Amino acid sequence: DLEGTINAVLEIIKKKRPVNKLYKRLHRVLAPMFRFVWRIKVYGRDNVPADGAGMFCSNHIAAKDPIMIAASCKRPITFIGKKELFKVPLLGWLIKKLGAIPLDRGGKDVGAIKTAVEALKNDGALAIFPQGHRYPGENPATTPTKNGAALICYRSKCDVIPVCIKTKGHKYHFLGRIEIVFGKPIKYADFGFVNGGTEEYRAATDKIFGEVLRLGGFEAEPKEAEN
Repeated sequence: DLEGTINAVLEIIKKKRPVNKLYKRLHRVLAPMFRFVWRIKVYGRDNVPADGAGMFCSNHIAAKDPIMIAASCKRPITFIGKKELFKVPLLGWLIKKLGAIPLDRGGKDVGAIKTAVEALKNDGALAIFPQGHRYPGENPATTPTKNGAALICYRSKCDVIPVCIKTKGHKYHFLGRIEIVFGKPIKYADFGFVNGGTEEYRAATDKIFGEVLRLGGFEAEPKEAEN
């Protein structure tokens, strides 16, 4: 039940879980290569805690965002992916071996919490995209967000590490420069949670994504005047 799930999250946070060895080996070999080939420039890497439970929240441009973030961060991160990806031959097998967790995006909040629990069992680091979907070519300041990350934060009492992916025109381009910016962790206490609920989750989501936007220097684009 929900209470049992919450207790499981808290227990997971208190325990240090073994690192996925395959992830660690591939990261050692491939991360430098990816950063070179895709011209990734990383900022704020020192803001990432070396250990302990934490949730990475980033804007979402394309399907390869998890690769960009993972290649830029020394710490192993568990990503949540839509369940359809796990049905793709070879890809599904690989991401499962790397510790990724399938998510039914049509599921309810309880399902999302349980998914987070499974992700935290790996190494205590979980990555979520508050927008919920990819928005290539769109200023993230103008896109909607979902409260799933805030809900998981409330239930797990995790700190949140904001991450911003910056590209020209909010798209990936061949040989185009990519910037990955890690912000300082937002402490759980800074969210001011009391009893949870939609209003508190929305406020926390706005705080998280607001920091993501600040890292990227994004602002809402002015709307055209109506005739």
